[in-house]
Amino acid sequence: MARGKKYNKAVELITSEVYSVKEAVELLEKTNTVKFDPTVEIHFNLNLDPKYADQMIRTTITLPNGSGKVSRICAFTEGDAAELKKAGALIAGGDDLIQQIEKWEIALDFDVCIATPSMMRNLGKIARVLGPKGLMPNPKAGTVSPDLLSVIKEIAAGKFEFKTDKQGNVHSIFGKLSFGADKLEENLKYFLKTINDVKPVGSKGKYINTVYVCNAMGPSIKLDIA
Repeated sequence: MARGKKYNKAVELITSEVYSVKEAVELLEKTNTVKFDPTVEIHFNLNLDPKYADQMIRTTITLPNGSGKVSRICAFTEGDAAELKKAGALIAGGDDLIQQIEKWEIALDFDVCIATPSMMRNLGKIARVLGPKGLMPNPKAGTVSPDLLSVIKEIAAGKFEFKTDKQGNVHSIFGKLSFGADKLEENLKYFLKTINDVKPVGSKGKYINTVYVCNAMGPSIKLDIA
């Protein structure tokens, strides 16, 4: 795949095989190739086999300085939908909302779905719609709760989900480049700690193979995890 001049120039700045957290964060600014404020990504290559339940990761994280991402929320409730919208939900409703989604009358232009426990039995009608897009509410992801107002506040504060992919790896974000070196370093250290804290019980031997960080559309920078 052919790369542009800016990308190739950024690659030339990566002169070491691995970098400390502080060094890697400093390089993120130097290797930026875009004019907009890019999201900063983190990629873990993990020694996990997700076909086994005890080798899967699915959890949430709230970074110390937020993620920089504003999530659009869809809330399923048998309660006051107007109150949830006022709190920050893009769309909210009960069985009427489920019917609209089932008939494709509403675009799925939201990032996360939340629901009360009592609404979960009704969501089976649209599981085939929400599931493939990763939008199905799940207790493990903190998106099923009797107190949806609190969930909305947590998401607004930057709480988001990350999980292993089909190969057992994790791809996520830890902020925006505009956060600055200090905040990004704090977020990155917190993410690394969280990954270790949620190590699956079925993980045997070496857990983390490699960790890379990068800007959106920028070259990868390998972290020294020794």
